[in-house]
Amino acid sequence: MITARARRALVFLFGAGLSLALDGCMVGPQYARPTAPLAPAFKEPLPENFKSEDGWKLAQPGDAQLKGDWWTLFNDPQLNTLEAQVDPANQTLQEAEANFRAARAAVRFNRASEAPTIGTTPSVGALRDSNNQPYLNVSGANNGEGNFTLPFDLDYEVYLWGRVRRAVTQAREQAQASAADLETSRLSLHAELAVDYFDLRSADAQTKLLDDTVKAFQSALDLTEDRYNGGASPLSDVTQARTQLQTAQVQATDVDIQRAMYEHAIAVLIGKPPAVFSLLPDPITVAAPTIPAVPGMLPSQLLERRPDIASSERSMAAVNEQIGIAQTAYYPTLSLSAVTGFAGTSAINWFSWPSRFFAVDSTLSETVFDHGRRRATSDIALAQYDGTVAAYRQTTLTAFQQVEDNLNALHNLEIEARQQRDATASAQQSLDLFNTRYEDGVDTYLQVITWQTALLQNQCNDIEITQRSFEASILLVKALGGGWDSSQLPQRL
Repeated sequence: MITARARRALVFLFGAGLSLALDGCMVGPQYARPTAPLAPAFKEPLPENFKSEDGWKLAQPGDAQLKGDWWTLFNDPQLNTLEAQVDPANQTLQEAEANFRAARAAVRFNRASEAPTIGTTPSVGALRDSNNQPYLNVSGANNGEGNFTLPFDLDYEVYLWGRVRRAVTQAREQAQASAADLETSRLSLHAELAVDYFDLRSADAQTKLLDDTVKAFQSALDLTEDRYNGGASPLSDVTQARTQLQTAQVQATDVDIQRAMYEHAIAVLIGKPPAVFSLLPDPITVAAPTIPAVPGMLPSQLLERRPDIASSERSMAAVNEQIGIAQTAYYPTLSLSAVTGFAGTSAINWFSWPSRFFAVDSTLSETVFDHGRRRATSDIALAQYDGTVAAYRQTTLTAFQQVEDNLNALHNLEIEARQQRDATASAQQSLDLFNTRYEDGVDTYLQVITWQTALLQNQCNDIEITQRSFEASILLVKALGGGWDSSQLPQRL
């Protein structure tokens, strides 16, 4: 004959076995990464400097691949020093890292459902019934015995139909998405710092150009004043020369404003107040800028190299798990509970063997009617999954667009830079000729003013094209994922 204790043991063994058996019967769809629109190669032509032996290489390992410290490609020690300060000090990055730690803790929270919850509520007290209270049976009155209790409660929902396993998997995939978001923030911040840095260096080049121009225009003003005082030139030449000088001074002041804004932005990116940070002027070289060739990849590789694509894909996988979790609501749930411990009338007999007690219970529950609530929950999860698939594909398309845009920009800026250098040289030659003709009295000063303006505009264009080339190179690195790879996503969470 089976005793009561054996029956209770069988209940627990049956529940545990049922949990393991039915957890293998996971309901809901198994995740498979949806297809994304792909092309065999990028459309836009490569810049000439990418076609050298050390330039753009497709699907090559080792040195041909971007590294995590991709900014070292620019071979600028000051930039390297600044970039090294982003990770430990940038507050936006610290926020993203905190979000990742929270997501990782959520994995542990969901994994805790795989084990029972055990609690205790010990109590010590005493009770004596009054012999004079109404309706008291004196023979059964409590005469002051203590109430010493040490219970242990166990509650466990048997994880049927894969619900708990899917919840844990969903939390892990969400944590991986958060890790990819962290890498997206890191890549964006490093790229933003590099862009601001070369924008500042371009402002330095403009400042130097305008300072030199102001000096040249001052000399021209002095010349026209001397000619006016000698009766060789009209007063209009003096006023034109003075206006040209003052306009250049205004441009120089405006560049100072822009440079200060870039410097302040860099300070914030490395976690410093702008008041305690400054960079000495160091103009970029326009004649032969050191814009590096960026190692490249095929469009199919981009899916594994962009952290924002990885984040979108992991979010999609997490929502897929939610479909299965929603569908488990159609099936019954099994809960086990037990309580055991010691209860005595005094501290002396509290922990004696006869003071032991226990109880075991199991509950199987099933929702019979909910007026479409479970169906609606399942439809919500399916719709959310379709939305994440669309977002994943859109993120992929945007990534391809960004690569194509910056390849096109670098290719055409390389051509534009050569054309602009020729235009600048022609403007310089024209100015020299008209200066000579003015000094010889052949032409009016208006021709000199015209070509001074043209030369300055062309020289500013030289600097702007160089600046845009640096920006396009940095944005191409960012569009290619900056040396990151989806294999770097944390697997043990």
